[in-house]
Amino acid sequence: MSNQPSFNQRNMILAMVATAVLLFGWDAAMKHFYPNAYKPKPVATASAGASAAPGVPGGSLAALPGGNGPGGNGPGGNGPGSAAGPAAADPSTLKPTREGGLTNVGDQALEVRQLAAVLAPASRVAIAAPGLSGSINLVGGVVDDLTLNRHRATVDKTSGPVRLFSPAGTLAEQFAQAGWVGAQAGVALPQGDTVWTVPAGAKLTPATPVTLSWTNTTGQTFTLTYSIDDDYMITVKQGLTNAGTAAVNVTPFALITRTDRTASLDSWNIHSGPFGAFDGKVAFKPKYKDVQGAGAVANEGATDWLGFTDIYWMSVLVPDASGTSSDFRALGGGLYRADLIYHPAVVVPGQSLSHTTRLFAGAKESLVLDRYEAGVNGQPAIANFGLAIDWGWFRFVEKPIFLLLRALFHAVGNFGVAIILLTAIVRGVMFPVAQRQFKSMAAMRSLQPKMKALQERHKDDKQKLQEETMKLYKEEKVNPLAGCLPVFLQIPIFFALYKVLNVSIEMRHQPFALWIKDLSAPDPLHIFNLFGLIPWDPPSLLSLGVLGLLLGITMYFQFKLQPAQADPAQQQMMAIMPWMMMFVMSPFASGLLIYWITSNCLTMAQQFYLYSRHPGLKAQSVKDEAKGSGAQGKA
Repeated sequence: MSNQPSFNQRNMILAMVATAVLLFGWDAAMKHFYPNAYKPKPVATASAGASAAPGVPGGSLAALPGGNGPGGNGPGGNGPGSAAGPAAADPSTLKPTREGGLTNVGDQALEVRQLAAVLAPASRVAIAAPGLSGSINLVGGVVDDLTLNRHRATVDKTSGPVRLFSPAGTLAEQFAQAGWVGAQAGVALPQGDTVWTVPAGAKLTPATPVTLSWTNTTGQTFTLTYSIDDDYMITVKQGLTNAGTAAVNVTPFALITRTDRTASLDSWNIHSGPFGAFDGKVAFKPKYKDVQGAGAVANEGATDWLGFTDIYWMSVLVPDASGTSSDFRALGGGLYRADLIYHPAVVVPGQSLSHTTRLFAGAKESLVLDRYEAGVNGQPAIANFGLAIDWGWFRFVEKPIFLLLRALFHAVGNFGVAIILLTAIVRGVMFPVAQRQFKSMAAMRSLQPKMKALQERHKDDKQKLQEETMKLYKEEKVNPLAGCLPVFLQIPIFFALYKVLNVSIEMRHQPFALWIKDLSAPDPLHIFNLFGLIPWDPPSLLSLGVLGLLLGITMYFQFKLQPAQADPAQQQMMAIMPWMMMFVMSPFASGLLIYWITSNCLTMAQQFYLYSRHPGLKAQSVKDEAKGSGAQGKA
């Protein structure tokens, strides 16, 4: 025997090395391909907050990025860097999650104290609607306090609703504002510290709009009329009436400002960050880091809507049909802004000017977004609003699968059971395709002896070998590509299932059974800390839970049932693959693992059935496996 390792041994070593590189380099790879959105930056200060909104006295459109906004002389002036008490966590140490929001316990406690200090009822108009609760800040006329009534903050049923908007200067700041800028001397415009007036007892509900008003000393009256629907849409009508003696030049605007501290995880297949629809096409870009690097990113084309998205939530501005420009800006301190700027206008004495902008601030519930896209309650339709969910390439498959999953959930009342039923239905639909693939494999396997004879006969003449091989396929009526076609047909189906389970907010906080309380979260029981008995949080590489273990076991037996690969090296890789995937998939959402485990079990059932229909293939597979084991033993 040669002193050098055999070909099979060498392939086995290479396979082991590749597996080790994948496993132990997983965290590094995730950091490379899913960059941490929280790059080291200065902690936000009151001065950073001061640049969060426009409104420079006597300013112009060029002054829009700066100004005396809500974070300055307005409420919430004590930003994270100047707040009394413990300092906020260094943003560079924070890791974004699928949920988004504040993840550091100290930050959460600091945010509670900040909210208690700035949400003073005396200077606010309450918002009470089925979908949203919160308030409008009369200082600046800013919508900066919104919670989502239909979604809890955590899986704990006693936790409060998800908070989406928080005032400027707080750790989780996110708010929307409408106003005017202009460069006309002697004409005062509303500022970030302007105190608006409302009728006594005003309260914003679906049945009761609220009008904020302010009049300057030269006879111009500015109004912000807010209305709200039953879901997540707030409409603001900006009005300007000129009762003065001179024409007024103004540029109306609307904006959303937010911090990236609360951004959800941005990955290669689900975007989290600035986005919008322009000229009828949805653009899931730019990234926060791109805006930070450029300072400002102008959007090309007509703006249908724009704002910021997380995996489950979004806040966007929808302009009226009068024409706008838009951009995204980095304000420093981890703050970003989406600007919607209407065309400049001249309002002569005795005339009025108005613009209507809609603000969506809520959950990305597919059916709700589809209704807004179609137009509801007499409001104009919003182009491609249903595509604000990042369905990806296979949305023509994903939407029907989502609707079926939702119908199954409403029928059985358990999202985990609905996932299992959906997997069974999809597997049933794809069974004829799998059966055809299996028949093709059986036909190709039956030709192996003849193929080997041809290879021996024409081992020195590759062209002749190719000709004789094609002749053999034709005589035996075998298509070598027939086994590949079913695989290609299944790819969009199963990727669509994966994507639906990733983006569906309907799966969030849904329990399954036993210890699985949230199907959108990873398995909470980790084997390497003895299911929580050891006070240690394993890294993602070692976060192997019960579901991950079941995935590895079912995948192992599924691969064992498959016909043996002709190449021993490939067969060795197939033996390693289940245990590698067990570690790779464990940090994923429990719902995804339940889908995959169910799919493995159903695949095994299909294979048992098909082997019963093709006993020759099963016998050949057992023979090849025994031969392969013997060869490995001799190597």
